[in-house]
Amino acid sequence: MTRRFLFVLGSSRSDGNTELLARRAAEQLPEGVEQQWIDLAAHPLPDFEDLRHDSDHVRPTQGNVALLLDATLAATDIVIASPLYWYSVSAPVKRYLDYWSGWLRTPGIDFKATMAGRTLWGVTALAHEEQEVADPLVGTLSNSAAYMRMRFGGVLLGNGSKPGDVLNDAEALARAKTFFAQEAPLARFPYETE
Repeated sequence: MTRRFLFVLGSSRSDGNTELLARRAAEQLPEGVEQQWIDLAAHPLPDFEDLRHDSDHVRPTQGNVALLLDATLAATDIVIASPLYWYSVSAPVKRYLDYWSGWLRTPGIDFKATMAGRTLWGVTALAHEEQEVADPLVGTLSNSAAYMRMRFGGVLLGNGSKPGDVLNDAEALARAKTFFAQEAPLARFPYETE
């Protein structure tokens, strides 16, 4: 399968630090690698309704839910680009991940088996100098990948508060140059042994 990257932008600010860092990393992808960028602020998802124990799951055919489902299924690599909001992913990103729960039960797509072996990546900008404060965000993405039996490429962290600040983070920009070139291991829950 030819690599196809889906960049899910979860900021409430367009052209924010997280998006700038994600675009710098994406510039390094080989020519011919498809990229699709979906801004959740421009394509908001409605509140997620948990129908886990109901039987009326249907595949969405229109609107933002269908757009994101189709883009997710078509991607070999999904990049969650979410600023660090209260030490985790943004509300729009959390809602997108909540939809994965519904897609697990959508007839005809076999979501979990389809996603298995694909790669989940993260990009975030944070205002703290101490990167450990992003551990909850990293854990959310890593554990989501582990549950889906996906690969996890890690999270590209950059520092920035005011718009454009991340472009002054030389270390983050250097990491962005090789971020997507690394081999992404199969994600594992912290309790799993190798």
